[in-house]
Amino acid sequence: MGVREEKAALVEEVAQKLAASKSVIVADYRGLTVAEVTELRKNLREAGIEFRVIKNTLTRLATAKVNAQGLEEYLAGPTAIAFGIEDAVAPAKILNTFATTHKALEIKGGFVEGKAIDAEGVKALATLPSREGLISMFLSVIQAPVRNFAYAVKQISDQKESASA
Repeated sequence: MGVREEKAALVEEVAQKLAASKSVIVADYRGLTVAEVTELRKNLREAGIEFRVIKNTLTRLATAKVNAQGLEEYLAGPTAIAFGIEDAVAPAKILNTFATTHKALEIKGGFVEGKAIDAEGVKALATLPSREGLISMFLSVIQAPVRNFAYAVKQISDQKESASA
């Protein structure tokens, strides 16, 4: 396989990852030590997030293939990309948390659910609860009326018992 075929295969692979990802976060990793990058990769891998350094020109070609408009403006200089296949919020949370303790990591922007977002958008996304947290909040909201109704029925039942006694 020649260089051209390898690059075409990489563009196709990146395009597939972009299409399959719920979120893609782009960051500048200049200034991080090897140990810090290793720690960041480990944190992301544990959450099921792939973190790769890919040439900007190849990533631009991949964004054009999957119509990820707006992401290309963040592809300048040394760029690493976090692909969040399962969870849209997790890559933003992990990168934002890491960036607060490691000033060398700069979040440039991202692409979430078909829309490009800037660094501030990524930080806002990082403050959202995880999918599991949102589901838990939703379930507690649904359960509240039922719980309150059951409590009221029990109170009425207790009052009738004390009145008949």
